[in-house]
Amino acid sequence: MTEVKHWQNFIAGEWVDGSESIDVYDPATGEVFASMAAADAADIDRAVQAARACVASGELTDCRPAVRAEMLHRIAAEIRALAEEGAPLLVQESGKSLDDAMGEFTTAARYFEYYAGMADKIEGKSIPLGNDYVDFTYYEPMGVSAQIVPWNFPVDICARSLAPALAAGNAVVVKTPENTPLAMLLLAKACQNAGLPDGALSIINGYGHSTGAQLVAHPGIDQIVFTGSVATGQAILRCAADRALPCVMELGGKSAAVVFNDADMDQLLSSVKWGIFFNAGQVCSAMSRMLVQRAIYDQVVAAVKDLSESLQMGAGMDNADLTPLASADQQNRVASIVNRAKEEGARLVTGGDVPQRAGYFFEATVFADVTPDMSIFRDEVFGPVLAITPFDTEEEAWELANGTEFGLVAGVFTHDLTRAMRASRKLQAGQVFVNEWYAGGIETPFGGIKLSGYGREKGQEALYSYVHTKNVAIRVT
Repeated sequence: MTEVKHWQNFIAGEWVDGSESIDVYDPATGEVFASMAAADAADIDRAVQAARACVASGELTDCRPAVRAEMLHRIAAEIRALAEEGAPLLVQESGKSLDDAMGEFTTAARYFEYYAGMADKIEGKSIPLGNDYVDFTYYEPMGVSAQIVPWNFPVDICARSLAPALAAGNAVVVKTPENTPLAMLLLAKACQNAGLPDGALSIINGYGHSTGAQLVAHPGIDQIVFTGSVATGQAILRCAADRALPCVMELGGKSAAVVFNDADMDQLLSSVKWGIFFNAGQVCSAMSRMLVQRAIYDQVVAAVKDLSESLQMGAGMDNADLTPLASADQQNRVASIVNRAKEEGARLVTGGDVPQRAGYFFEATVFADVTPDMSIFRDEVFGPVLAITPFDTEEEAWELANGTEFGLVAGVFTHDLTRAMRASRKLQAGQVFVNEWYAGGIETPFGGIKLSGYGREKGQEALYSYVHTKNVAIRVT
């Protein structure tokens, strides 16, 4: 796995090199281990034109939906067959643990299986208008979907949008994240092995400011799906506004877990481990804030400190608890935010620094006594950094939890069912977890409000992001 290898873009069923390439680094060592061809404007145009030709041919749209369902099932089987090859590659480019990398391929296969089961169930409605009319709706695919994938879960998130788009009969052009582009290319290989028509999928690589910007501005696309930063999402939306393109936007969060006095400590600590330290905290829906009722505040802070200091730091291939951040830029960004928190007066409980070792690691970090005026309370870190704040009353908890510009997920830890139900209404988020962070699955809709974006991924609801509703009204007398 240390041999430098050059990878190519996948365009209209062919593997295509570029005039330039981008180095891919191993986050555990900081060393280059591969390179990836960078797509230029001609490559982007070729991919989009091939997608348009696929849509026009009707290979996906005119066939019986059951045929698309069979295709998606074959793709799922091919993904599972490639997991043993793909997981170590994903570890080497992203730094995540081997188990988590295997989980990404398993989840990717599940997306295709799930939406295969829905491909022949995209049903319209009959609308009563009286005896003189027959009125009904049916769904048409968007056409060409441009999808920009983030670097933290490239295989998982690519499949999350690709599977429903294909199930609905769209063609897709995917732009990979430039620092983790390789493992998701195996999804193209799986689709090719399964017999997906040429042009139905292209996967291209390049920097966001060039390749990504050129893709979303291409006049041949009909939809944009983006997961990433607020600033980049806003730039894409400005571009999309010129043609009123429909978009699905998932733009991150600063999610809070509200911990009441009756919380189960074991459940809470298990959720903290996964909620903020899984994938080194590089999760848009991470438990980056914890609001703790004052009676148990000191106890919780001490327990979280012990948990954080017990985590084994190491390389992903060793399945360590705390793996490296994805890049040197990300390591520097996390360090900068942590240093600012120290300067603003947040109490450092543990961690807070770059360890003396190779790679892009950062210590498991916990701040206590964090107040709403501090940047660590408001700003997304995207690293293994938890901010803890005390509260007294339930009303204060809701105010603190909702006190940022984000609204992706939130959580509550309590055995009071009535209070949990109140939390589900009071918390401003697209998804609310009760007594388990990351509860849910591919079947449950995911997306945010406020600066966390709009539209939904996952579940049945996501499928309808990839179709237009057409109404037909017929006068019969």
